[in-house]
Amino acid sequence: MAEVMVEVTGLFLAIVGWCLESSCTNSAVWRVHSKADAVVTSSSQYEGLWITCASNSLGAIQCQRYKTVLGLPGNTHVLTSRALMIIALLLGLASILLSVLGLKCTKMGSMTEQAKGKLTFTAGLLFILSGVCVLTAVTWYAARIVQEFNDPFYIGTKFELGAGLYLGWAAAALVILGGGMLCGSFRRASTPRNKSNQDFKTGTF
Repeated sequence: MAEVMVEVTGLFLAIVGWCLESSCTNSAVWRVHSKADAVVTSSSQYEGLWITCASNSLGAIQCQRYKTVLGLPGNTHVLTSRALMIIALLLGLASILLSVLGLKCTKMGSMTEQAKGKLTFTAGLLFILSGVCVLTAVTWYAARIVQEFNDPFYIGTKFELGAGLYLGWAAAALVILGGGMLCGSFRRASTPRNKSNQDFKTGTF
């Protein structure tokens, strides 16, 4: 019963984290225009992986998708973050399907408990890998923002960390935690069984 609760809790946390990953990927607030050196602060600018937006003091917001990312200066971190976030979402989706099939409370034909445990363990590993991809993407993007902000010779527009990055860090933490709980539930379920089999063979009780 304890293993079932750990599995369900881990799956719940991982699904919530995957939803946050999706929101983070679509967020337009990965970086926000810094107003530290600005004289006029009535307008703001913020950007995401796919879109750039600007707003004025009247509340009007105008957004535009990137026409080309290949033409942007220093676009390596944007392209890499895009790829990592998409990979993370695909890994998370596959993990959700595998973990649902591998739950102890799920009946799936003549599938044995050992086979279901392996599915759960695999799903947990994929969840952890998904979280690592998100963590790498948002951390690299944030490091680039900090580097440009602190560079006195940088002549472009300086930005600060946006809410989308914090959303990504939260998503990575939940997904990794949920994946770890799924992997841990499989080990907890398999260890006592192996020990009892060994005791039976050696004749100890």
